[in-house]
Amino acid sequence: MVAVDNLSLQLYTVRHKLEEDFDATLARIAEIGYRKVEPFGVVGMADKLAEALPKYGLSAPTTHAGLLREESLAPTFEVAKKLGIGTVIDPFVDPAKWQSADDIKATADALNQAAAEAAEHGITIGYHNHHFELESKVDGVHGLEILAANLSDNVILEVDTYWAAVGGADVPALLGRLGDRVKALHVKDGDGTLDNKAQVAVGDGTIAVTDILAASPGALRVVELDDFSGEIFDAVEGSFRYLSGLADA
Repeated sequence: MVAVDNLSLQLYTVRHKLEEDFDATLARIAEIGYRKVEPFGVVGMADKLAEALPKYGLSAPTTHAGLLREESLAPTFEVAKKLGIGTVIDPFVDPAKWQSADDIKATADALNQAAAEAAEHGITIGYHNHHFELESKVDGVHGLEILAANLSDNVILEVDTYWAAVGGADVPALLGRLGDRVKALHVKDGDGTLDNKAQVAVGDGTIAVTDILAASPGALRVVELDDFSGEIFDAVEGSFRYLSGLADA
């Protein structure tokens, strides 16, 4: 069972709902019981988030932003600070850049530089993986672990536990090795394949969610579905009920 205060929802999950009605979508998230969300595209959503988050009793401790693809990071950091977001997480570095130790170290260097700039704004930097950072190995070591070994101490990891499993990692063991650098987890479920449409509410798929959560007890749990074949709020609510323990009530 996950404490509600340690449970968040990545808003990319409900991106189509946000396009239809931003305010009503945030209202529904809060009605389900979530108290935290993880936005994306914060610069473009800044005004809407500034209005809707306090209106519905929501906060955003983390956000995703393409830190290594922006010419200037200052606008992202300024918006994050305005919204009370303490951690900005880069969600994607090209798979081609995970094939050699030198390329992975270059990504670590870029994240370290971004972290130094972020610190001037009181912001922490993180990285979020997909499957390819685990699928790629150099001398038997997962690319994500090579990255971690070359990050400065103040750069955190948000491990997408589903994609780590798809990439071939023993996820609980991976989390044990990465240790306290892991400050957040993307918690998702499905059939363990690359088919986004096969993702389901947490607890309804094949992923060993309980073992994964136990391996990183202090990390923020962020529910996410990349896609879903049914009504997305059914999966969002099902995930909340499973993780919060309501499904057992």
